[in-house]
Amino acid sequence: MSVHRDSQLDMFAKASPATAKARGPSHRRPSWPIAYSDEDMARTLEESGNFRILRKLAARPVAPVRRPGFPRLGVILDTETTGLNHRSDEIIEIGAVAFTFDDDGAIGDIVGIYGGLQQPSRPIPPEITRLTGITDAMVEGQLIDIQSLRTLIEPADLIIAHNAGFDRPFCEAFSKIFTGKAWACSVSEIDWSARGFEGTKLGYLVGQAGYFHEGHRAVDDCHALLEILDREQRDGESPFTELYRASQRSRIRIFAEHSPFEMKDHLKARGYRWSDGSDGRLKSWWIEVGEEDLGDELSYLRSDIYRWAEAEPPIVRLTAFDRFKL
Repeated sequence: MSVHRDSQLDMFAKASPATAKARGPSHRRPSWPIAYSDEDMARTLEESGNFRILRKLAARPVAPVRRPGFPRLGVILDTETTGLNHRSDEIIEIGAVAFTFDDDGAIGDIVGIYGGLQQPSRPIPPEITRLTGITDAMVEGQLIDIQSLRTLIEPADLIIAHNAGFDRPFCEAFSKIFTGKAWACSVSEIDWSARGFEGTKLGYLVGQAGYFHEGHRAVDDCHALLEILDREQRDGESPFTELYRASQRSRIRIFAEHSPFEMKDHLKARGYRWSDGSDGRLKSWWIEVGEEDLGDELSYLRSDIYRWAEAEPPIVRLTAFDRFKL
């Protein structure tokens, strides 16, 4: 809830004695300080216990100099596209915010920003315009500046996207500057529920953190994600610290190849996903687990799915350089 100073004061000033009496003691008019501010009013409403206040999320400026002590470079990246298929749909907007961080996952400063539109080969579908606000008129004659983007991406130690499984394939199909980079996903590699959040969509994370922002434009979403990643938590570990640590661990992708058809519901219930082979993977059910869970998962497949102790389902070890690829 955002609060407009004048209208809020009018609301209280115009309340009649009869109305106030009808409301009872639990709705008494707050006592505003003589020298009030927006923050004073917001705090008073919050302290009443009857309101939750959303504060506008302000983007950090680009630092004039890069501070020592933050040797690593991260880039938060977001794309807007004409659809969901990276093979047939196209990027129409890229936003990127580059920031420094240290080996412990502490964030330093923003050191670069890029945002650009691109005209696709076909008109933008109406549903995409409704979702993003990007129209054909806005992208007409526009071209993403690859060189400007390159200055941010090439030196990056880590690229972060809020659903990297979507953004990485689009970006790698768009330009070679994204290949060979380490990627992290702020949706799947942070335990948001353990941090008190009940959803993982960016708008929900921003709202539950007590903010609002102009969403669905790439650069704005990048700034918003940076603030949420750098948010202090009671345990002293920011979401970005958790994300950076997760990006340094290997993951194991296990393919339940040739598993019996009648076992598909069991695999699905355990979290396996189906690959039809069109994306270059094996045609089978598959799952990703941590190194520490590999033994338990193989035991499950051998005892419950294959029912053969010597079964050796294919496995692939993945790092941040491999994950979320095509």
